[in-house]
Amino acid sequence: MTVGNMESAELFDGGIKGRGLRATKEISTGEVVFAEPSYSAVVFDSFASQVCHSCFRHQAQLHRCGQCKFAHYCDRTCQTACWEEHKQECQAIRKLGTVPGDKVRLAARVMWRIHKDTGVASDSQLLSVEELEDHVADLPEDHLKRIDTDVHVFLQYWSCGRTKHSLDEIAHIFGIIKCNGFTLSDQRGLKAVGVGLFPNLCLVNHDCWPNCSVVLNHGNHSATNSALHSKRRIELRALRKICEGEELTVSYVDFLDTSAERQRKLKEHFYFECTCEHCRQHIKDDLMTAAAADGPGGKPSADQVQEVTAFSQECLEKIERSLMDKDFQEVRMLCSKCLEQQKNLLADTHLHHLRVLSAAVEVLSYLRCFSEAAAYARRMVQGYTKLYHPNSAQLGIAVMRAGVTHLQAGMIEMAHELICKAYRILLVTHGPNHSVTRDLEAMRRQTEVELKLLKQDESACQVRSDAALKK
Repeated sequence: MTVGNMESAELFDGGIKGRGLRATKEISTGEVVFAEPSYSAVVFDSFASQVCHSCFRHQAQLHRCGQCKFAHYCDRTCQTACWEEHKQECQAIRKLGTVPGDKVRLAARVMWRIHKDTGVASDSQLLSVEELEDHVADLPEDHLKRIDTDVHVFLQYWSCGRTKHSLDEIAHIFGIIKCNGFTLSDQRGLKAVGVGLFPNLCLVNHDCWPNCSVVLNHGNHSATNSALHSKRRIELRALRKICEGEELTVSYVDFLDTSAERQRKLKEHFYFECTCEHCRQHIKDDLMTAAAADGPGGKPSADQVQEVTAFSQECLEKIERSLMDKDFQEVRMLCSKCLEQQKNLLADTHLHHLRVLSAAVEVLSYLRCFSEAAAYARRMVQGYTKLYHPNSAQLGIAVMRAGVTHLQAGMIEMAHELICKAYRILLVTHGPNHSVTRDLEAMRRQTEVELKLLKQDESACQVRSDAALKK
């Protein structure tokens, strides 16, 4: 699909939900509804020296901007591609003598772009940046104070000739970023490394069980001729068949929370009440809070479930602190203790159980205890599969990581099964040309070859064993 082509979607008035986008034709599963380059984007402060500021790829060796000493790039090609975005930022950093936070840097890039191209960067952009919702009037006092602080830092940092902006205009931009900023992942899809503003994507409304997902395509700058390079862009992809006239939706939050908790997060961060079917009918809440089926001692009592749920919550808080302290042996011990307590009391879909399993897989993989990590990963995937949308990107990434863990453990058959499952999901959510999908395809071929060799060895062993028995 051509970047910026909006033929498959149109703007409409969604009533109480406000503006939205709907399909102008039937869209197939996995099809790109539209692709949109960022209006502006920045790398998070914590990844400033680890991630390319142009393509947002995580790289071991990056080249630093020789002038501001802050921006980092894969190579000269990425630096040249990003110069228009970085030029005024570079001057501002040198003038200020320090680097402001990512929110201020993004606001500045947005303002510089508005002055250069106005709020509409292309004919396919459906609304100008200034027309996007800011929800400043809905912000609580502490959030307003943070925006006020950011505005004053911005005024020291930003300049554009003699142009001046009022405090309200600048606060409006910060409000837009707070409500509409899209988190950008690295090329493996495993780490959030930056944030960007995509005006058309901002118009896609939320649903906890959406019909679309969004993925960052990092573009391609490998060709010698820069005219052949492709831009960094988001792609809105259909998770299922979408009918003409149907509203396009994405999920603003992870589905792995009860409906009440998802609604709380949406209200806190996006200032609206979710009225989607899954929230209205509390779909899958029962699974996320379920007790185990009858065990050796019969069905657990409500008091037992309440007690182990409280214990699990305490453990998860301790696990989080230990992970931050990089005390991985402590995390391992806490996970083992918690999972033992949950046994025969919490169902395999209970959120606390799945979160402990996730932490256990992460730390055991880091400690290279791959067989133990693989056993936990299988249980985690079984729970996820019962909760997530079958074409959920989160499910696909989790299954992929479980497949890699099994491969590291030498469990080739199960690794191949999981990798094939992940590949089928990510073909829909990421497409065949994304780096994650290409990596999976390479692993799928590798495990396929190893399985054939394994079966040939088993067959040869069986022949030798049969021959020995006949003697």
